[in-house]
Amino acid sequence: MDPLRIGILGAARIAPRAVVDPAKLLPDVEVAAVAARDPQRAAKFAKKHAIPTVHDSYRALIEDPTIDAVYNPLPNGLHGYWTLAAIAAGKHVLCEKPFAANAEEAAAVAEVADASGLVVMEAFHYRYHPLAELMRTLVEEERMGRVQHIETRAVIPYFKPGDIRFDLALAGGSLMDIGCYAVHQTRLVAGAEPTVVKATAKTKSPGIDRWIDAQLRWSDGRTGRIVAGLYSFGRPMIDVRVKGDLGLLKVFNPTGPNYYNRVSFKPIDRKLGEPKHHQRVAGEGTTYWYQMRAFLASVRDGAPVLTPPDDAVKNMRVIDAMYTAAGLLPRLPTPVPPGS
Repeated sequence: MDPLRIGILGAARIAPRAVVDPAKLLPDVEVAAVAARDPQRAAKFAKKHAIPTVHDSYRALIEDPTIDAVYNPLPNGLHGYWTLAAIAAGKHVLCEKPFAANAEEAAAVAEVADASGLVVMEAFHYRYHPLAELMRTLVEEERMGRVQHIETRAVIPYFKPGDIRFDLALAGGSLMDIGCYAVHQTRLVAGAEPTVVKATAKTKSPGIDRWIDAQLRWSDGRTGRIVAGLYSFGRPMIDVRVKGDLGLLKVFNPTGPNYYNRVSFKPIDRKLGEPKHHQRVAGEGTTYWYQMRAFLASVRDGAPVLTPPDDAVKNMRVIDAMYTAAGLLPRLPTPVPPGS
C-alpha cells in the first residue's frame, strides 16, 4: 500500500514537530507538499524538510489529486474555512487546535465532517499519549475517592507582542492557544460537560486575554477551576489536580509528557485508601508521534478518533462560555477573500 500523502497548509513553526518529524518515523506516512502565502517561505520550508512539492496557494494544495490528507496549522480564525475546503476536496484533515473560532463555526464544520465519511481529527496531541488515558482512568476508577474538585492550569510566559496568538482578527488569545488544552483536560477527566459559573480575565489588548480564570460546576455537585495564561508574568504551570474525599491526584505536564511528567497521589488520611505514591509514564515516542500514528490508523483501518469534531464542538462551547463570563466576546472566523 502506498504511504498516506499529507499536504501542509502554511509553513507554520509547529509543522515540523507535529507532522514532518513524526512522518519520518512512520514508513506509511509521507509529507508530500506544502503551500504558504509567501512562495519563497514555502520553498525554503520545503527544501529544509525535503518536501518534494510546493504549491502556490492553499487551494492548489487542497485540490492536488495526489494528496490524501491535509494538515491545517493556520491561524485559529482560518481553521474552519480551510478544513471545510479540504473536506469538500475529499481530503482527510488533521486540524490544529482549537478546531474553529467558536462553537457555532465548530458545529458547522462538524456537521459537514460527519457526513463526509472522512477522518477529521482535532490535533490535541497530548490525548494520544498513554499519560492521558492513565489520567482519565485513575479518575474514572475514583482512585482518589469520590471526586469533589477538578483544577487545570496552563500558564506559560510567551512575550512576543506581535505574535498572531494575540491578534483578535485571527481569533487569538491565551485561552484559544495554551488554554484550550486545560479546557480539554478538564473535560477529559470529568467525563461530563461543565457549566461556567464565573470568570475573570486580564487583557493584553482590547478583546485579547493574556490571563483567564474560570470557576466551574457540574450537575452532580463537583466544582472546578481553569486557569490559562500566555502573556503571563506568573510562574509556568501546566498541571491537572483532582481532589476526592480520599486524596489528591496531581498530574504534572499532561500536555508535553514526553519531555517530563509526574503522576502523584497524596491521601487525606494515611489510614484510608491508597498510600502516597508517584509514577512517570515513559511512552514510546513524542505526543505528536502518537497522534500521527493514530491519524494513520483512523484513515487506513477505521480506528476510533479520540478527538473527533463533535468533541471539538463541546470544547469550544466551554471556551465561548468562559469568554462570555469574563466579559469578553467569543472569537470570530477570519474573513477569507473570494476566490482564495
